[in-house]
Amino acid sequence: MREPSDPTSPAPEDTCYIRSTIDDHGRAACLLQWGPVTSLLTPTIVITTGRHLMAAATTAETDIALIESLRADLRLPDDVLASVLAAIRERRPAPEGRAALRIAAVAGAKTGKPLVHIARGSMTGQLDPDQARAMATQWLQTATAAHIDIRLRYALGEWGHLDPTQIERLFTIVQGLDR
Repeated sequence: MREPSDPTSPAPEDTCYIRSTIDDHGRAACLLQWGPVTSLLTPTIVITTGRHLMAAATTAETDIALIESLRADLRLPDDVLASVLAAIRERRPAPEGRAALRIAAVAGAKTGKPLVHIARGSMTGQLDPDQARAMATQWLQTATAAHIDIRLRYALGEWGHLDPTQIERLFTIVQGLDR
């Protein structure tokens, strides 16, 4: 289990965790930890991933509403409904840009519930649309924080009252406050 005061400790196996950090060149970055998966990502990729999560949440909800409407209003049989839905999905524009996760909007055939499937490496997960939006918000906030943090690290270094080790310790403490 992650200690609240230590954001560098491993994330629980089922938790997809992201935080702001810096890369080896001192540039803004985001660290993704999810089970055995650890990746250093650019804020741009993290923002794109947030956008993809938002789009998938909306797509899953729209697909469920469409399925319900086609069944109830037009009384389409499932095989025809599947063909119509496939044609609509093919015409729907895909979100642009490279995302850090594999993201898929799913209309639960058995449950009738909208879902968002996520994956990276060997890790997979399933979210409802509200969970996907909450995750997207966290990813967008983390990317923004990475840009702000890099400027703050620079300013603290220029200030001259803290050495690099003290600056990093300060950021570790501040990041631990969110947990």
